[in-house]
Amino acid sequence: MIVVAGEALIDLVPQGTGALAGLQPALGGGPYNTAVALGRLGSPTAFCSRTSQDAFGEALLDGLRDSGVDVSAVQRGPEPTTLAVATLDGNGSAAYSFYVDGTADRLFTTPDTLPAGTRAVSFGTCSLVLEPGASAYEELLRAASAQGLFTALDPNVRAGLIPDADAYRARFKSWLPSVSLLKLSEEDASWLGGTPREWLSAGPSAVVITQGGDGLTAFTQGGAVYSAPGEQVDVVDTIGAGDTVNAALLHGLSVRDALSPAGLADLSADDWEQLLRFAAHAAAITCSRAGAEPPYAAELGHAAELGQFQNLSRSCLD
Repeated sequence: MIVVAGEALIDLVPQGTGALAGLQPALGGGPYNTAVALGRLGSPTAFCSRTSQDAFGEALLDGLRDSGVDVSAVQRGPEPTTLAVATLDGNGSAAYSFYVDGTADRLFTTPDTLPAGTRAVSFGTCSLVLEPGASAYEELLRAASAQGLFTALDPNVRAGLIPDADAYRARFKSWLPSVSLLKLSEEDASWLGGTPREWLSAGPSAVVITQGGDGLTAFTQGGAVYSAPGEQVDVVDTIGAGDTVNAALLHGLSVRDALSPAGLADLSADDWEQLLRFAAHAAAITCSRAGAEPPYAAELGHAAELGQFQNLSRSCLD
């Protein structure tokens, strides 16, 4: 079981470019998208969050169930669902405005236990910024690591939600000793400061950086660096692309029985290259359609069973 911990929200996705484009509601949130993508890839997955009892909250839970995700660890509350309003530029890249005051997911509390069979827990995005929930997710991250579980972190920085950038950067560094796999976009890496080697020295066994159309690169504790190009695709938008990368990496590691520091260390160069190509391909499919719509295993064929993909050219990643 892979548990994804973090927010679920409604993305208001523009049906064109510019601030006044029509908006279409869509299920979203970085951790939510990751959980959906994992479920669609066929990994046993559970979602750990707090959602509203309103109609949007019910739709979010239905979306998880439809993708085969266990929702027994989801807390509920009467507060409204968080909204994220996206604006697309001419390249399909999204910027966001958030409506988060008094919403249900901010009141998440640390669970006493995780679902049976949990091997890995994934964290990221707004859930690690917005209090009081952020401290509860942080507590869960540290507890999972202390229990020997594999932990993954994608900060997926939304700078507009961070009132004190320096304090957040310091907090990010404090998480690293509890993180097994750190995934960042190159924009996040630039905003946070530091280098993959500095982050590795603080704790993670591997760091993966996505580089937009240039693909993605993995840095390991052993000093090795592995890269994969992207795949040429007609981009509709980039919403959910990075979340799909998270899911593809975790899925690929799971099928290789590598959800542990020792498992990561045992991966060969060929394993890493196939894993990165698989993540690039899955993300490219997400970029080819509107909103966060990650691929199902059937769309990837036998590659989904192996967490690998070969012979790609260029891709859109976020």
